Amino acid sequence: MSAEKRNALGRGLSALLNDSVSVLPDKNDYSQGTDVTSMGSVNEIKISEIEVNPFQPRTDFDHDALAELSDSIKVQGLIQPITVRRVNAHKYQLISGERRLRASKLAGLTQIPAYVRTANDQQMLEMALIENIQRENLNAIEVALSFQRMIDECSLKQEELGERVSKNRSTVTNYLRLLRLPPAIQASIRDGQISMGHAKALITIDDSSKQLYIHKQIIQQGLSVRKVEEMVRDLQRRSVKKEGKQPEPLSFQVQKIQDDLASKFSTQVKLKVSSQGKGTIEIPFLSEDDLGRILEMLDW
Repeated sequence: MSAEKRNALGRGLSALLNDSVSVLPDKNDYSQGTDVTSMGSVNEIKISEIEVNPFQPRTDFDHDALAELSDSIKVQGLIQPITVRRVNAHKYQLISGERRLRASKLAGLTQIPAYVRTANDQQMLEMALIENIQRENLNAIEVALSFQRMIDECSLKQEELGERVSKNRSTVTNYLRLLRLPPAIQASIRDGQISMGHAKALITIDDSSKQLYIHKQIIQQGLSVRKVEEMVRDLQRRSVKKEGKQPEPLSFQVQKIQDDLASKFSTQVKLKVSSQGKGTIEIPFLSEDDLGRILEMLDW
């Protein structure tokens, strides 16, 4: 991993790794087992002595990609060591690198290079989650679930979570909002049937049955994000009309401004403009955290 990539991880992962130290057990503990050498070095650990991390947030591993990595390992060996913690003299628990461990098993390796560290359960969960969040091939739902687990199980606020994973608060909020969508829509995001842009448009609809209706249209007709945004706006206009509130139609220019603001703040912004050119901007928020996110974007 390049220095630039390591820096991109932010202080969250680096701080955890730097604060953890390599385990230096008594030499007698290893008279019949794996030899763990000096602090900070890469150690060869028996694969049979490594148990899978119970806090692993990733459950979906692409078999073709694993086979490809396994073939590479057979030829080149494993370039990037996994990270484990020592449980006892002949047992280790995986902190990060399950994909590499699985591929190494497929390649027929009996030993694997590893960093041996100390970490409590919360550190293990946080380190595993952070490592997985940094992967480019994670789907949006996996990222959202990892964010939610860090908030719930590591007692982090959204701002602290953003610092850990080097993402701004609005990005974190956008991912978390995906988990409010019906399970069928979340599954479509996970499976790549609809994009994050589609999902952001659907989130602005309050009625789950209407979300599911438009979701079905996206799948059946292959609708673009722009088309879905138009459908959502039309749906919201009809909803307002039924309530007997007939707002003045917005000009194309004002409508464009409203849409741009809605996209910027990831929420349903409303502009009201009178014939005299006066008006208001309404930016709704869903929680105190969401309000804080919006205020932060306004540099309040």
